[in-house]
Amino acid sequence: MSTLTKPNHIGRKISRIRELRDMKQEALAQALGTNQQAISAIENSETIEDEKLIEIAKALGVSVEAIKNFSEEAVLNIIGNTYHDSNVVNGNAYSCNFNPLDKMVELFERLVLAEKEKVEYLEKLLKGK
Repeated sequence: MSTLTKPNHIGRKISRIRELRDMKQEALAQALGTNQQAISAIENSETIEDEKLIEIAKALGVSVEAIKNFSEEAVLNIIGNTYHDSNVVNGNAYSCNFNPLDKMVELFERLVLAEKEKVEYLEKLLKGK
């Protein structure tokens, strides 16, 4: 078990949350007003002071509890239970709930109406002279 990460290793949890948020150590360092080496040291630390943890949580956009209770297994369960094959279109989890052609026709009709109104307005102006 010595080669496995301990479940309460707070630095590792910070690292994983940072990675899941697609944030580099340099970006987190900048948000905290420190350098990348300090972030590396934090991520290798098993424990972190509460004040520092509050700052890190704010920079990551999560709560302190989210960091403390973070579980890789829970994340995988959420992903596994959220995305189903029926929601995947061409490898993307995207489901369009309207017909794009209908929207194009609607836009075209609005443009034609606006042009008709403009012509009527200009004709009124010309007749008024």
